[in-house]
Amino acid sequence: MNQKKLIIFMPSIEGGGVEKNLMIIANYLSTRIKKVAIISLSKKFKSKFNKKINFITTKINFDYLNRKTKYLISLFLLFRELLGNKNKVVFSFQANIYCILLCKILNVKVVVRSNSSPSGWSKNFIKKFVFKFVLNLADKIVVNSFDFKKEMEQKFNVKSFCIYNPLDVHKIKKLSKKKVEISNKKYLKIINIGRFTDQKDHITLLKAALLLKDKLKFKILILGKGVNKDKIKNFIKSNKLEKIIFVKKFTSNPYPYLKSSDLMVLTSIYEGLPNVILEAITLNKFVISSDCPTGPAEILDKGKGGLLFKPKDYKDLARKIIFYTKNKKTCKQMLKYSKSRLIRFDQNTNLKKYYDLVNTFLFNKN
Repeated sequence: MNQKKLIIFMPSIEGGGVEKNLMIIANYLSTRIKKVAIISLSKKFKSKFNKKINFITTKINFDYLNRKTKYLISLFLLFRELLGNKNKVVFSFQANIYCILLCKILNVKVVVRSNSSPSGWSKNFIKKFVFKFVLNLADKIVVNSFDFKKEMEQKFNVKSFCIYNPLDVHKIKKLSKKKVEISNKKYLKIINIGRFTDQKDHITLLKAALLLKDKLKFKILILGKGVNKDKIKNFIKSNKLEKIIFVKKFTSNPYPYLKSSDLMVLTSIYEGLPNVILEAITLNKFVISSDCPTGPAEILDKGKGGLLFKPKDYKDLARKIIFYTKNKKTCKQMLKYSKSRLIRFDQNTNLKKYYDLVNTFLFNKN
């Protein structure tokens, strides 16, 4: 029986955690599957993918467009691709609802990877109803944490399959060796890495810093980009925190900055399975994270491997930072424990799970 072509659907590649997973998974699958293609309008990332992968895009550069417009154009590309030959399987990483509907209309198998907790997108009743109906049409849904899997079942009555994010420990350690300019002065170095969006809730970290500025000697480096950049900078300026908090544009290699820090703080309101926590632990950095749905508590084993605080509770975050400074020995043991638990995210193990899952559809008849 001939193997079907695999089409990976990712209209907008923006350099975050989802994109890292996309590249690792796509490149691995291309070594095991004869025909793999990616549909995306983000041409600048083409070089990040294996040359065996057929990068389907437009002749005109549309990377400057907003995400929803990219979805529409990419859906047209997918429609055109499927109309010519339906002997294909679609693996969607983005715009999942639209992608599922198109594939079902054309009678094409579709596997979707849901990337962030339903807590972030299921509050609207109508939206929740639509998602519940459409998600159940997918042939398989992949999520990246077991708490996420539970949420999908409880909120949408949708059965999903959990595969952890594949963690490339070797690459992270290798990239972290690059030299960057970092002050050697003795103060607590805190880092936060994430898109400047409401989801990542940087303001909670800034409010905690405001409480701590007269109690501790510390500096905070925030790496990222996004719509809330001015909001973050204005808060720093209006509260005279310019000498304590520094905002730096997102870099494709944040690992040297992470390696040179003492503490990694994540303040998200919701997640899926945040790569940055895994990366911090890989580089021996202690983690303080919001106990948001989903991922942080699962990675940190409900607080055994790091400190958790209630989302948006900047006072509790401030207390946790002080705890870290006064209990280094305890925190060192917690970090040691969380590092021993990284085996769950082994790259080869989890990539094989992706291949096995996709492969069941590649040889099936529609």
